[in-house]
Amino acid sequence: MVSAPFTVRTVLGDIAPEELGTCDAHDHVFISSPQLPGQELDSADAAARELAAFGAAGGRSVIQWTPYGMGRHAGLLPDLARATGVRIVAATGLHQAAHYTQDTLDELRGEGLADVFLRELTEGIGESGVRAGLIKVAGGFHGLDAHARWTMRSAAEAHHATGAPITVHLELGTGALDVLDLLCGELDVPPHRVILGHLNRSPDLLTHHQAAASGAYLAFDGPSRAHHATDWRMPDAIKALADAGFGDRLLLGGDTTTAGARSVNGGPGMPHLLRRVRPRLELAVGEDLVERTLTVNAGRAFGVRWA
Repeated sequence: MVSAPFTVRTVLGDIAPEELGTCDAHDHVFISSPQLPGQELDSADAAARELAAFGAAGGRSVIQWTPYGMGRHAGLLPDLARATGVRIVAATGLHQAAHYTQDTLDELRGEGLADVFLRELTEGIGESGVRAGLIKVAGGFHGLDAHARWTMRSAAEAHHATGAPITVHLELGTGALDVLDLLCGELDVPPHRVILGHLNRSPDLLTHHQAAASGAYLAFDGPSRAHHATDWRMPDAIKALADAGFGDRLLLGGDTTTAGARSVNGGPGMPHLLRRVRPRLELAVGEDLVERTLTVNAGRAFGVRWA
């Protein structure tokens, strides 16, 4: 019996992992949350201009981590991908409880969260017909609350039914080992199917080493804010992982979450990853590793032999 090939599930259909090209492994084309009032990414025109700017900088694909109930506008993504030539991967999943009303959470409990994830991975998101290519969940600050454990158990169930990768928002970059203990230890998700986000926000090199040694992918995503130890420490963190033999566990992303952060509005936006982050990292670890991180690693992290 011939095994199914590994493919990445984009909004325009499944593709071979190498077709991703230069990939922003964590970003948002659309997103909204009561935690970010007035900063919604909900304009299709602004999204098109941002994707086009990323493409002009050499970008070829964007992995959108926006989960259920946070303004994904899944039905708009195929036309944006066609118009800009940038491949887009959509997400199912659930963020921290603070991003939802209690009524929404109660409805999801009644419907069965794993069933929602599974439906969006295999049938499509709402009426859009766009199938998700990953499951996004979130931890807490240095730990996992009951909501995080519920979402991660549901994500693990959907993963086992489909093979889909699980991406994890780590609050300020913390709690990586707790996440791995639950997902990979208790729930039997293979570590290479787990992508840990925001490791740059907590420059704990020992934790980085332990997480990479587990086999999980480590995403360094998003430019610095005043309270984040990101840009100026990230080259050292990535070099330490590369020197320890974990260059194949690295991913890079932009994580644009507010309208003001978009390049078309004067912020760094998606192009910043390739305009500024890439050359800075090339000085630390060389052009070859950065190129492989943006292309080969991303293809492997999001490529799935779909069940």
